[in-house]
Amino acid sequence: MTKELSPDRLDIKAFAQAGAQLSGHDSLLKYKRVAEEAKGLHPDLLVDWKATGEVRSGVAGIGSQIWMHLTIHATVPMQCQRCMGPVDVPIDIDREFRFVADEATAEALDDECEEDLLVLSREFNLRELIEDELLLELPVVPKHEECPSQVVMKSTDDDFEEANTQKTNPFAALASLRVDDKKH
Repeated sequence: MTKELSPDRLDIKAFAQAGAQLSGHDSLLKYKRVAEEAKGLHPDLLVDWKATGEVRSGVAGIGSQIWMHLTIHATVPMQCQRCMGPVDVPIDIDREFRFVADEATAEALDDECEEDLLVLSREFNLRELIEDELLLELPVVPKHEECPSQVVMKSTDDDFEEANTQKTNPFAALASLRVDDKKH
């Protein structure tokens, strides 16, 4: 059963029927797409996760449903979009997933179900799900609550303004041509 409980190739049905649990303390580098968002900052950070499988009775006690409860805790280093310095973004995820027989069933039930639906698999990649969930939780605009350094809120700098005042107006030469034109 050790092979069945590998997070990279998990037999979801067997996992749920056994009421099994898996957990891990993975390096952030194990999740390549999340690590790309971190831009190489703090590569030694960990992603802590825990998955628990269970079989629940279906609607009105008819049939059974396969469920997985997943919790994830991680801190992802990103770049603050206000001060441009590093900011550690804490992520805490606590979700339940119900597994259905196929993609068509998942699409048909998706609008009427509150829970997330996934397709049942004998070789389910739990780490891919963990990575997807982390990516979904990352902020679009990461920033500090309060930046550690003073943030200058200017769209231009003094050198830019000075350069603009020193430039001659390109239409000034045209204006002199126009004056000369009126003399003729």
